[in-house]
Amino acid sequence: MITSVRTALVGALAATLLPLITPSAAAEPLRGGTVDFGRRLQPIDGFGFSQAFQRADLMHGAQGLTPEHQREVLDLLLNRATGAGLSILRLGIGSSSDEVYDHMKSIQPTDPGGPDAPPRYEWDGDDGGQVWLAKEARRYGVKRFYADAWSAPGYMKTNGTDANGGTLKAEWRRAYADYLVQYAKFYRQEGVRITDLGFTNEPDLATSYASMRFTPEQAVEVIKAIGPTVRRAGINLLCCDAAGWDEQASFSAAIEADSTAADQVAVHTGHPYVTPSDQPLPTTRRTWMSEWSPNGTTWNEAWDDDSGYDGLAVAEAIHTTLADAGASGYVYWFGASVGATRGLIQLDGPDYHVSKRLWALAAYSRFIRPGAVRVAADSGADGVKTTAFRNRDGRRVLEILNTGEEPVRGDYALRGGGDGGGDARGAGAVYRTDETHALSRVGTARVRDGRLAVELPGRSLTTVVLR
Repeated sequence: MITSVRTALVGALAATLLPLITPSAAAEPLRGGTVDFGRRLQPIDGFGFSQAFQRADLMHGAQGLTPEHQREVLDLLLNRATGAGLSILRLGIGSSSDEVYDHMKSIQPTDPGGPDAPPRYEWDGDDGGQVWLAKEARRYGVKRFYADAWSAPGYMKTNGTDANGGTLKAEWRRAYADYLVQYAKFYRQEGVRITDLGFTNEPDLATSYASMRFTPEQAVEVIKAIGPTVRRAGINLLCCDAAGWDEQASFSAAIEADSTAADQVAVHTGHPYVTPSDQPLPTTRRTWMSEWSPNGTTWNEAWDDDSGYDGLAVAEAIHTTLADAGASGYVYWFGASVGATRGLIQLDGPDYHVSKRLWALAAYSRFIRPGAVRVAADSGADGVKTTAFRNRDGRRVLEILNTGEEPVRGDYALRGGGDGGGDARGAGAVYRTDETHALSRVGTARVRDGRLAVELPGRSLTTVVLR
């Protein structure tokens, strides 16, 4: 493994850490920003990734990744001290009748004899490598496991195949609910508790791979049919993972318009492939951005190359989803894959390569933990985007993205941070992610007289963690 990858793995900066309370004279000062840790916005459920479609099997060495490198890739994604510390794993519920690469095999690949026939489930204890990965994730402390179905098996659908769209036959709704819950039961016998479950993925699209169409009105009827079964199993029902955020808004509006359906859905989930996640969904329930990676034609490790699928692009997308859409969860698509992937890590036979997309996500996910809350924050400048969070353990986190070319000096008035109210106080660490830093610690943050001063290099993400 090349030296640069090892450097990225540890995110190191061994040099002496200097306080950043005296910014350099070369940086332009900003108008004063503010952070109010007492003004709570949305709760944070966590940040995550998926290894569906047999990508977990690849991570487990199916194409030669060595055991040493398997552990390093797991550390990069899940370790809270050296990696991203991701806290949500999205699992793919299979619908295929075979195990050809890139397919997800169903737990009931053949028709048992109709929707009222006794089921004939099959379980291999592997699930395309996802069982191994889920067990590993649990050892790293992951507690949120979101199982999502791209399609029902073909015999349950109007088009007779799990691919190319089609919709769920009404007479199969109850059996489909039992099928989904049985998937969760299989994981429970492996020692992994499925906490969240979805019956559809991108219902607004028909694709050549596993896919199933629903209109918003059809989705409401399915929710009412399967929701009680899922709830009795002690699992949250999520819906609907539409391919665009505006498209998901149509599903969310239809769900909220039906009180029975609205009561069944715990979290509204959407993707920003078609339209961006830049405004709240029309629901009072929590919302997740449950799948996205940027488009692109090559493997790209850059932080900022204007490609649209570099690290900075991912950091901006995360900021927008949290700040503008008010999402409580952020689930990236593939953590690791092969070829010209826009995943966080590229698997390459026995080796692997790390993109700056990983460190863009890690800057948020390592320090903003499940149960945190976003709080009010304003940078005081259009080109500097700031979000702030307070964790359950009292740690306070600022994420400051300078999208401009020039360095600037940030000066934030912190409020609402003391146990008894008043100005926030404390000290902590400053981390930087840019072309030459991979979530590297670059200094010590100190709050004096309720103010935090910090240098913000051009085109960089600065993470401040206050005790």
